[in-house]
Amino acid sequence: MSRIGRAPITIPAGVEVTVNGNHVTVKGPKGTLERDLVPQMKLSIEDGVIHVTRPNDTKENRSLHGLTRTLVDNMVVGVTHGFEKKLEINGVGYRASKEGKNLVMNLGYSHQVVVPETEDIQIDVPDANHIVIKGIDKQKVGQFAAEVRGKRPPEPYKGKGIKYDYETIRRKEGKTGAK
Repeated sequence: MSRIGRAPITIPAGVEVTVNGNHVTVKGPKGTLERDLVPQMKLSIEDGVIHVTRPNDTKENRSLHGLTRTLVDNMVVGVTHGFEKKLEINGVGYRASKEGKNLVMNLGYSHQVVVPETEDIQIDVPDANHIVIKGIDKQKVGQFAAEVRGKRPPEPYKGKGIKYDYETIRRKEGKTGAK
């Protein structure tokens, strides 16, 4: 059996989970998430715990078992705690600011890069070199952070660009001149 798939998901206080066939709805203090799961996996709720079971041990069902459990667990965590990604901006003159609901970045281009905030994503700029992206849907937070990072990915020679806070940039040696 899948070790991840058979792990139970405890439902915290203040969270309501409803399962209708393969459609799961999770309501919590931070919002509501809905998702259609694969019809092969069966979800059962008993005594404040969600169990995910699979019909048989085919390769496809084994791989979907852990995935389904993780997706439901991320929904529960999202509506209780939420998710966040932190980005760092490195480079002389590179900076970010928040103007209204827009993230405005100076990234060495001839123009400013403007990224609007969506209804699911909140952008926070604690200082000019850090960006915090928050939301309840893990996939949307990660995708939005990747799109912001893609505006100026870090380059290996000087390390300039936007990177995740946990990311390390492998530096390359520059050209050596004739001696």
